[in-house]
Amino acid sequence: MTKKPCIIVTAPVPQDLRQLLDAAFDTVDVPAGQSPLEALPQSQWAAIDGMVCTVKTRVDGALLDALPALKVVSNFAVGFDNVDMDAANARKVLVCNTPGVLDGAVADLTIGLMLCVARNLVAGDAFVRSGAWTKGPFPLATDIRGKTLGLLGMGRIGRVVARTARAFDMDVIYHNRKPDAQAESEGLARYVERDALFAQADVVSVHIPLTAETRHSVGAREFGLMKKTAILLNTARGAVVDEAALIDALKNGTIAGAGLDVMTQEPLPVSSPLIGMPNVVLQAHIGSATVETRRAMIDLAVHNLLDALGGKQPKAMVNGQAWPLARQAGANA
Repeated sequence: MTKKPCIIVTAPVPQDLRQLLDAAFDTVDVPAGQSPLEALPQSQWAAIDGMVCTVKTRVDGALLDALPALKVVSNFAVGFDNVDMDAANARKVLVCNTPGVLDGAVADLTIGLMLCVARNLVAGDAFVRSGAWTKGPFPLATDIRGKTLGLLGMGRIGRVVARTARAFDMDVIYHNRKPDAQAESEGLARYVERDALFAQADVVSVHIPLTAETRHSVGAREFGLMKKTAILLNTARGAVVDEAALIDALKNGTIAGAGLDVMTQEPLPVSSPLIGMPNVVLQAHIGSATVETRRAMIDLAVHNLLDALGGKQPKAMVNGQAWPLARQAGANA
């Protein structure tokens, strides 16, 4: 009898998908956030062929060296900043993710944050519940219609945000490493230089991945370029924004407000100055947190792993150049 490949599972997997994994592999469960090297006996390390994991699982050179048979890491997320891609590429380990299926959910939350900050909806809810409405009207807020939305990053999610913002009669501008010809041909947005985006936008929305180059790339300089009435939205990764500089900008009135689904440290400590700021709306990294979207994400993550270790090209690969080698390694296992 042919021995099944052995995989690690750190992500929550519905029963029907778990049955598929159990039928194809010997599965080993590791709690999300715990290193497999801590959870598994060393005698088992060399047997691990694949992994379906959350972004809480750090996949670095040390882990990859300790798991010499590892061929595929399937991330239950579109982001992959938990993976040292240089280390994965050097060891010919295929990395998969879940793009596309969460674009709408994250875009919806982005628009929701924009409305909450501009119209002060969270405070408005508290105003009614506290009985303050009986003593007088709620303070005036700000329109978004006719304002300029600046998208830092025009990928899949950015395009959905742009399309939705058009329904609010917003003028949409964007900055990418290079212009997006398709977005411009569709009339979704206009390309501008990076400094111009911060200077012109009434709302700046961040949609870039976290890399060594983008870490803290939105900081004091960028806030200084923005209008005092402008709002910052971040549904990408917390560390793209220099959080200390953001807090200063919000305290000093350099910008008017912020809507954040992601922070540098998650969960956000209750000691964070962001907690007490009335001009900030905070969410608990819930961009993809709908029943439908999370199901689509885990379905893709599981099938990426099933396909890769089964010799079939996965639908979503971060480093596709590693696929031929991963397929060959799988065939020889």
